[in-house]
Amino acid sequence: MRTFEIKEDFLLDGKPTKLISGAIHYFRMTPRQWEDSLYNLKALGANTVETYIPWNIHEPIEGTYDFEGFKNIEAFVSLAQEMGLWVILRPSVYICAEWEFGGLPAWLLKEKGIRLRSTDPRFMEKVRQYFSVLIPKLVPLQITHDGPVIMMQVENEYGSYGMDKEYLRQIKQLMEEFGVEVPLFTSDGAWDEVLDAGTLIEDDVLVTGNFGSDSKGNVKTLKKFMARHGKKWPIMCMEYWDGWFNRWGEPIIKRDGQDLAREVKDMLEVGSLNLYMFHGGTNFGFYNGCSARGPLDLPQVTSYDYDALLTEAGEPTEKYYHVQKAIKEVCSDVWQAKPRKKKLANLGTYPIQNSVSLFAVKDQMMKPLETVYPLTMEEAGTGYGYMLYSLDLKNYHHENKLKIIEASDRLHIYVDGKLEAVQYQGSVGEERMIQPSSEEAFFKLDVLVENMGRVNYGFKLIGPTQTKGIRGGIMQDIHFHQGYKQYALNLSEAQLRKIDYSAEANPSQPSFYQTEFELTDVSDTFIDCSSYGKGVVIVNGINLGRYWNIGPIHSLYCPKEFLKQGKNEVVIFETEDCEIKELVFSNKAITD
Repeated sequence: MRTFEIKEDFLLDGKPTKLISGAIHYFRMTPRQWEDSLYNLKALGANTVETYIPWNIHEPIEGTYDFEGFKNIEAFVSLAQEMGLWVILRPSVYICAEWEFGGLPAWLLKEKGIRLRSTDPRFMEKVRQYFSVLIPKLVPLQITHDGPVIMMQVENEYGSYGMDKEYLRQIKQLMEEFGVEVPLFTSDGAWDEVLDAGTLIEDDVLVTGNFGSDSKGNVKTLKKFMARHGKKWPIMCMEYWDGWFNRWGEPIIKRDGQDLAREVKDMLEVGSLNLYMFHGGTNFGFYNGCSARGPLDLPQVTSYDYDALLTEAGEPTEKYYHVQKAIKEVCSDVWQAKPRKKKLANLGTYPIQNSVSLFAVKDQMMKPLETVYPLTMEEAGTGYGYMLYSLDLKNYHHENKLKIIEASDRLHIYVDGKLEAVQYQGSVGEERMIQPSSEEAFFKLDVLVENMGRVNYGFKLIGPTQTKGIRGGIMQDIHFHQGYKQYALNLSEAQLRKIDYSAEANPSQPSFYQTEFELTDVSDTFIDCSSYGKGVVIVNGINLGRYWNIGPIHSLYCPKEFLKQGKNEVVIFETEDCEIKELVFSNKAITD
């Protein structure tokens, strides 16, 4: 049996070993992409791969578990072993990772007043139930069972959130109770305040740091912190940031490859590192995270390209070759090779064949929940996607005040099918004056609310805007209205199958656009969204993610595994007043 120990060095079978690792998130790409990505990591000169394990994809509904397809963590780890890589797993209940709610499931928000990432018994019981399913799947993959897993994480950047050491100990105890035997670690920023708050150094849990520059300075801080606690552990940067993520409406962030290579070389001379990210991948569906900056929530884009060593599609970048050279300069005996390249193709342009207004088909797609007061998205559905609130207001035949109280995130307000306002961030809750055009006794108010992504880092992790939809209510004049129909729109295959495209089309309303086309061959590709407004694209029932004309990215990556030789169907859900007339493929990403 092989062994891995942490003493003054990382000891693999008793021999000092430098860990050269790269982050690949199995859940951000298709299983058929895993092999090329892992091979390219190995070819870089790495000996280890690291991945988070997000709770919210594996337990999307409380008590219902999913480890199939791109969620098959066991298959990913086994493939890494076949390719000669060791594995670092981060199964902590919170992952950050620019991932929706930092990996926490939206259904946790149904529990009023629950204290996340704490010893709150309600939270810990849900963690116990999840770990009772997850951890036994990981146990046979450990090096102690002849598997490739050498370390696992207890919690992630906890010092940037809390200081509850008893919570950390309870997580550690649960992991060990369910069979974790490999060394455990925490990862935090490299400064004293977060290291004091977020580590379990007094319980002999390895301390690692997260940073992407000033390697020597950050290593010095980590060494001093360990020395104060009598530890002489090896130094590891668990997240060596080689790029950065992007948010809607902001310029794409890039990092010079030669600058990165110099810093990587400095880091390898004094310790081990995990490149975050090696291959970023894609936030498919509704899983993009959100940053918090002051009063604003700033959602991240669908692409998780990260300006990493491989592009979103898996193509080696110039940065890859700079880092590969730097690794060889420090570790001359590592195996390296030419990376595998990716073929991307323009698959043509196809006219949109059908369109229909959401308002015309909502009752076919789903049965609404009828309540006296509004339900949140978590209460009425999965907590992801959109929620349509429909209600009948009394017509007083003159201008009336309308105000929506406490709602997140982005609202389209329609009076008798006509768009009255779009409210988002600071404008949510602004009073509007509305006057129906009809002479009927009642008029129809529809409010479409989009969950733009929950905050994944910082104090807003427990903020009110994490609960999506309408939390307060809708006021007509100066009183709260009673009587709501709620349509939870998660754009599942089951919902999409029920769309009747012969119903009324109206591009000025939220609409579905559909086309079918034949392909003789499939390839990795991009869908050009530069002429669209805002919405999502669904290819053969698979949600590629969000597009938005504010940029900085105007395309969606579509792996060839989502396409078929023969008949294909694409459905676009567009929420802005933007009529979509064609589906356009591209062989490259389209950016500002």
